[in-house]
Amino acid sequence: MTLPSAASAQGQATLLVPDRVFTATDGVAHPGWKVLVEGERIVAVGPDVSAPATAETLALPGATLLPGLIDLHVHLFLHPYDEASWNDQVIKEPLSLRTARAVAHARATLMAGFTTVRDLGTEGAGDADAGLKAAIEQGVVPGPRLLIADRALVATGAYGPKGYAFDVPQGAEEASGAENIIAAVRRQIAHGADWVKFYADYRWGPGEPSRATFSLDELRAGIAAAHDAGRKVAVHASTVEGMRRAVLAGADTIEHGNDGTPEIFRLMKAHGVALCPTLAASDAIARYAGTTVPAAKLASYRAALAAGVTMCAGGDTGVFAHGENAREIVLMAELGMPPSEALRVATAGNAAILGLDDRIGTIAPGKLADLVAVEGDPTADITVLSKVRLVFQRGRRVPRD
Repeated sequence: MTLPSAASAQGQATLLVPDRVFTATDGVAHPGWKVLVEGERIVAVGPDVSAPATAETLALPGATLLPGLIDLHVHLFLHPYDEASWNDQVIKEPLSLRTARAVAHARATLMAGFTTVRDLGTEGAGDADAGLKAAIEQGVVPGPRLLIADRALVATGAYGPKGYAFDVPQGAEEASGAENIIAAVRRQIAHGADWVKFYADYRWGPGEPSRATFSLDELRAGIAAAHDAGRKVAVHASTVEGMRRAVLAGADTIEHGNDGTPEIFRLMKAHGVALCPTLAASDAIARYAGTTVPAAKLASYRAALAAGVTMCAGGDTGVFAHGENAREIVLMAELGMPPSEALRVATAGNAAILGLDDRIGTIAPGKLADLVAVEGDPTADITVLSKVRLVFQRGRRVPRD
């Protein structure tokens, strides 16, 4: 299936008539509102929208229309760990197979109503995310707007796969020392990275707990180089020390934050660093092991909420199935965030973190017409996000077969 180019949408007008519209500009699902799309943009929204005589009217009884959903932590080149372990995917699966899977994953993501995603590392698939991004942009394959992080950066010796009798390809790019880290950042940007990702902590050996890896000075140097190049930085950090170094070094988002404390979240709040709690990944890993999400993880998420940390929605999709991205939004609501706020985070909030809030994230005149219609009212029952009826991407209806 080839998606029409954005240019082919010019001049077309569609009046969308759902039961209600959640604009993400407030916390309300407005009953009786309509949305008019012309070309690739929204031109009007409200209860009394008139349309040109030539416009198509698309009735969506029972549905809620929302901005296209945004996932800020995916790995399109991974598939669920109960199908194949991370090690086996990185070592045993050829790049051609992983790329074919990623194409299918991108389509499933779009069909689920996620029109923009941030892919935080190819996990051993090299620069293949740049090719996938280009294929989506050129209409060769369907998929969401894709912001990529290329290979991610890890401290030398601190990542994997591990446990082999000889050196094996790693799931990220290794670097040590400020000068080498700066060079690696610039190399990844040259390969197409929209964001730069660091691992501030990880397991040095199998069975060990996570420990801080890069020094504060190394992180500062790498993050400054990324910011100088106009790129924001995401940092994997689960430990308090890894989080502390990431915050002080100037990270834009911290991923996971599993062991976060009230004190570290107050530091994040003070520095304006957002948290992607990746609750869905923790839930999936626990389910694969036949256990439940650790109490410390749940406590850290609630401590972040209490501290008023800016939250982003991103489930580490790939650990669990692509197309089930909404699990993160559902869990954020079920574990303490009001449903309307979880929806705002996954739309307007994520768009602001990406620096794209002038283009996407809300239903407002002038914004790109990235839209999703779901059955029912997600402000009352967040689980209906999985019941997608319609997806618009840049003003064009996405075919569902």
